[in-house]
Amino acid sequence: MGKRSFMHGRRPNLERLRLQLARPDALFSHALLGLVTGLATGIVIVVFRLAVEGTQAVMLPDHGENYEAIAPLWRFLLPVLGAVLIGLLFLRFAKGIYVLGVARVLERMEYHQGHMTLRGFVLQFLGAAIAIISGHSVGREGPHVYLGAAGGSLIGQWLSLPNNSIRTMVACGTAAGISASFNTPLAGVIFALEVLALEYSITGFIPIILAAVSANALSVWLFGSAPTFAIPPFLLTSLSDLLPVLLLGLFAGAVSAAYIQLLQSIASASKPLSFFTRVCFAGLAAGTFGVLVPEVMGLGYDSLGDLLTQTLPWTFLLVLLIAKLLATSTSVGLGIPGGTIGPALFMGATVGHLTGVMAASLTGADTSHASFYALLGMGAMMGASLQAPLAALTAVVELTHSPGVIMPGMLTIILAAVTSKQLFRKDSLFVTMLRANGLDYRANPVVAMLRRSGVTSAMNTRFSRQEARLSREQAQRLMGENLDWIIVDRDGKPAFAMPGIAIASHLSQAEQAEEIDLLEIPADRRELAPVHLQATLQEALDILNREGAEALYVTRPIAPGINHIYGVLTRGRIESAYRY
Repeated sequence: MGKRSFMHGRRPNLERLRLQLARPDALFSHALLGLVTGLATGIVIVVFRLAVEGTQAVMLPDHGENYEAIAPLWRFLLPVLGAVLIGLLFLRFAKGIYVLGVARVLERMEYHQGHMTLRGFVLQFLGAAIAIISGHSVGREGPHVYLGAAGGSLIGQWLSLPNNSIRTMVACGTAAGISASFNTPLAGVIFALEVLALEYSITGFIPIILAAVSANALSVWLFGSAPTFAIPPFLLTSLSDLLPVLLLGLFAGAVSAAYIQLLQSIASASKPLSFFTRVCFAGLAAGTFGVLVPEVMGLGYDSLGDLLTQTLPWTFLLVLLIAKLLATSTSVGLGIPGGTIGPALFMGATVGHLTGVMAASLTGADTSHASFYALLGMGAMMGASLQAPLAALTAVVELTHSPGVIMPGMLTIILAAVTSKQLFRKDSLFVTMLRANGLDYRANPVVAMLRRSGVTSAMNTRFSRQEARLSREQAQRLMGENLDWIIVDRDGKPAFAMPGIAIASHLSQAEQAEEIDLLEIPADRRELAPVHLQATLQEALDILNREGAEALYVTRPIAPGINHIYGVLTRGRIESAYRY
């Protein structure tokens, strides 16, 4: 008895929550969901990092990324064995899920309203962990974003929340993933808003900020607050120092374009091959690079630390840049489920360090400042590759805790982004990967606004569902209810919606009629189609256009074979959501 009473009490509360969350201004409820998503993301990322770093600590000598210290044979075999494991894992469980990471998040947001699967979550967790541990040249940030986004989506689906709320939770998970990866909560927020093309509004900001802060707090609590990269302070002291900064922007933009083009070409060329064959080729390529240039194996954060704190010879830097570019493009392009953000930062640091060394050799300046240019290169490469310059600049500032980096960072990042986008006509890495897999992604402000609201926020609830034939008494009772709409059934299913006033008009003209046929009386009857209670206004508009319907009835199954109708939604109500 007690349990049944609890469940009956819980269902109305959840029902009210779902109806409330369909509104774009449900700030408090969305803020709570953002907090929950951030904490869940933080837990998942902590478990992921502990699994990867713990395994690396057992396998590798001295420290967890010391692939350089193991024998060349093992540097070759590890990526090959990892690729075979990934291939077998996906062969057995993927069922069509072969694109993961941030590109997958964009695809699910664009085509599936942010709905993601537990299968994809597990594949990303295991696949990325195996790839990083086995030394493939991939990053962890993309998997972190996917795991956070999928976690938020799965929580929303479990609660049967409206799709606009699920989309918000996906954005919260995205921000939390970046925040916990680098200890950069603000960059996580900006990344989610820029990359997912979300609206800058208080209702969008607050849940995402809470998610980023909560995930970051959990990560800091377990791993400490030390920055991911230790960077010595440096300030530009003269205008002549800006010339290398400008050259770095051009150089980073060109390398970013090459990175994107290589990924696109390899992904497109290998598409006819089976997934297992592709990842096996990726393993052979990664093993070869591991033998020749072991610094490119795995995340490469140890090598990245050297780029930011030491002065390295330009010949080594050039070899390192080319090897990292080819190794990452091959691994990711052939289907290894790792990230592309970390490698972009690595390449950016290499480009920046190389620029700093060359500038010092030409001007006779102190080569110790090369690490400062390496930092700027990281931001430039991130901004150009992701087409997210504000997120890149924010990340650079948060990593250095120095406002002095803002001005040169802005110059370098913007110049790199413009060079890649305008001079080389390249879209972001993620959009390019989507298009290489036959999908498209376009940011549309009207569509984005409609996706922020659920159908229940615009539906009309002043309706009654009736059979086609009514007695005069039934019709008079409906008149007294002042209904806006009458849903008329045909063969047991909703077929038309007609204005409630049509009944009053007919009764006044047919005073002797004892029975009324709602399909025969003069009225503006609109053909109906169903739309699920979870749907967004954008989904509703798509259904109207696709089905050729004139109105929609909002429904949800409440028991097997039983659907409850919540309201009527017209095209005019949808259009008013973005006109006013």
